[in-house]
Amino acid sequence: MVGHIDHGKTTLLSRLTGKWASTHSEEIKKGITIRLGYADAHFYKCSKCKGSDAYGTNVKCLKCGSEAKPERTVSFVDAPGHETLMATMLSGAAIMDAAILLVAANEECPQPQTREHVMALDIVGIKNIIIVQNKIDLVSEEDALKNYKQIKEFVKGTVAENAPVIPVSAQHNINVNAVIQAIEELFKTPKRDTTKDPLMFIARSFDVNLPGITPDKLVGGVLGGSLKQGILKVGDKIELRPGKETEGKGVWEPVFSEITSIFSGGHPVKQAGPGGSIGIQTKLDPFYVKSDSLSGCVAGHVGKLPQVYYEFNLKPTLLKRVVGTKEALAVENIKKGEILMLNVNSSATVGVVKELKKDIVHCTLKIPVCASKEDRITISRRFINRWHLIGYANLA
Repeated sequence: MVGHIDHGKTTLLSRLTGKWASTHSEEIKKGITIRLGYADAHFYKCSKCKGSDAYGTNVKCLKCGSEAKPERTVSFVDAPGHETLMATMLSGAAIMDAAILLVAANEECPQPQTREHVMALDIVGIKNIIIVQNKIDLVSEEDALKNYKQIKEFVKGTVAENAPVIPVSAQHNINVNAVIQAIEELFKTPKRDTTKDPLMFIARSFDVNLPGITPDKLVGGVLGGSLKQGILKVGDKIELRPGKETEGKGVWEPVFSEITSIFSGGHPVKQAGPGGSIGIQTKLDPFYVKSDSLSGCVAGHVGKLPQVYYEFNLKPTLLKRVVGTKEALAVENIKKGEILMLNVNSSATVGVVKELKKDIVHCTLKIPVCASKEDRITISRRFINRWHLIGYANLA
């Protein structure tokens, strides 16, 4: 779920999954998504009904009352839309197969983060997109059609050019079944490679023990994210890179543990493969996983993970215009000494440009990253106290 702040991503996700994904205290207080939210939806199809009426999230068809056939379980990531949280959104994009782009019908299109999110989807290679024109209950038919034309004009020449536009009121649960139909018909389950060594991108880490719990009932830390490839099983010994920083020394050490349980689609499973979000419980001390302290790490079998970089050479491709600013600003060349925000897989770090050679930029990193040569890295630059997307790069 991507799109500008307050365009209804979390509300639509709640309609599809029955779960309110914003659970952090600051999210509830401010009414915005700050961290990546996860929820799974079980889709059903009625054999007696036609069109979008056949689709829903209930075992019994709401239209005719017949038994509905389970179609598929889909995992959703609720990415924040606020401009200051683009790093979190880009982290979420690394584990997506497809995207639902929300555009509010009661606002001009495009809003700054609508533009920025479409560009981010293009950069990370997501081509399967559905556009949801939300909040149609707040506008007249004439204004809804005007907004629709703005959407179509905006996506011309972008990765979302051929995406369908579905009018919806998530607040009043209107036309949500049409979104489910589009997901089932347009977003096919990708073929996964389960033969390679497992690579899990960690997007969340947390302690599930309640305050006051007795020591004999303590359980290990939980890691949430998605498998890019391979299979993880209960009982597997795992390694996390870059891991955790040794106290004040600026050196990160890999973290080792064992998987004690795996949850997929809200249910315990013995093993998990690529596709969908999963949670793995480990034997890690809960202290090490609190407050997403291990998010951005890559997990896999011991000794089978990619290299950890404290500095690297990038071959950047810069955009013509800065994405997400109200003014049309040209992207200037990267300069020596400049500070950039870099996103790779589910990690975000800050890089300082130490050297420039022809098409190569050498950066030292504030937080090291675990990455492969084929991973795409997004580059953001600071403009008036905000990070804005200016390009992407690969390791040189």
